This record gives sequence, C-alpha cells and structure tokens, in this order.
Amino acid sequence: MSLRINDIAPDFTAETTDGEISFHEWLGDSYGIIFSHPKDFTPVCTTEFGAVARLAEEWEKRGTKVVGVSVDSVEDHLKWKRDIETFANCPANFAIIDDTSLTVAKLYDMLPAEAYLPDGRTANDSATVRTVYIIGPDKKVRLMMTYPMSVGRNFAEILRALDAVQATDGVPIATPADWRPGEDVIAALSLTDEQAEAKFGRVDRKLPYLRFVSQPGR
Repeated sequence: MSLRINDIAPDFTAETTDGEISFHEWLGDSYGIIFSHPKDFTPVCTTEFGAVARLAEEWEKRGTKVVGVSVDSVEDHLKWKRDIETFANCPANFAIIDDTSLTVAKLYDMLPAEAYLPDGRTANDSATVRTVYIIGPDKKVRLMMTYPMSVGRNFAEILRALDAVQATDGVPIATPADWRPGEDVIAALSLTDEQAEAKFGRVDRKLPYLRFVSQPGR
C-alpha cells in the first residue's frame, strides 16, 4: 500500500544513535521531519546532514523534532557523525535510525516489500531512500519530497514548507507559490467573501476564487 498525504505516519520501534525510540511516542505533540539517506559516508548525504545540523535552532523554534534514516548500523552512523560535524563545523545533535532491516524504508514506501541489501551493496541499491517527510502532531503525513541521487536537498525550502504547513494547520487558508512567512495567504474557498472579511479583515480579490488576506497572527 502506498503512503499518501494525510495518512497516519507508520509507527515503528528502532535503534538510533540516541538509543531505542518508538516513533509515535518519541514524536509526542511535536511536528517531526524524517529525512532518509541510502548509505552512510556518501558525499551528497554528508552535506545534507550538515545542513540539518546547522538548522538546529530553527527546528527548535518551530517545535519540530528531526530524525535521520540510513540503511546502515548505529556503529557506522556514529562514525559518520564525526565526518558530518567536521564538514558542518557544528554538532549534529539529532538521532539517526539504524535501518539495516529496511523496516522504515519499506513502511514509508521508499523501497518495495521484497527489497533486500545485497552483499557489497552501493548507495544505488537503496537510491530511493532519499525522501523527506513532514509529520504533524496528529501523526499524519503532511508533506513528502523525494530526490534523485544527484540532487542535494534544499533545506531552506524544507524549512519554508514546514512554516507553510504550520501556518495553515487548522486555519481556512492556503499559501500561494513562493510564499514566505508574513506574506499574504489565500482564503479558503469554503469561506464566502463576507466570512473571509469577518475572519481576516481586508480581502484582496484577484479572481472570484483567488482572494488574498493577511496571514493570521502577523
């Protein structure tokens, strides 16, 4: 079964560089980001883990827990973390899941059910394990992004997407293309013009179905 937006994020128990976690319990009432990687000690992934490490304060401001997944052992993860910290020039204070069993990769639809790790494998054997998931406090999948091996992830965009997810949670709005926090948002079609004005104030009606309002709380 394929994982889709608004599905409940599959729960799992796994060993990590911070000890054993039960994912739903570990997440608690926080937002969560899972970012997966096909193999330790690979160049693009090292830069990506470094980017996540540098954003530690930004994740904390947003009440978001981040966890990495790589289909290697905790022992390898701990060694790799030293390289990541050397590259990033800062601590990598987030857990990395040991997914040598491929449990998480299969639960999250990154690899088919029959996938296995061959002897002498390379990153190409688990290349599809390059996905980002944003999970809400309700444990639902809010966003998924999958990248090819050759394209490093833009964590500034992932942070922007997290801001948009949080801004629209439980509020009848959506964010337009290229939106940044503090910019105008779109009133939901479930609201009439009068209801939108009563709820948000000024309504900038570009088209009958496209109405901009100020971001609530800004």
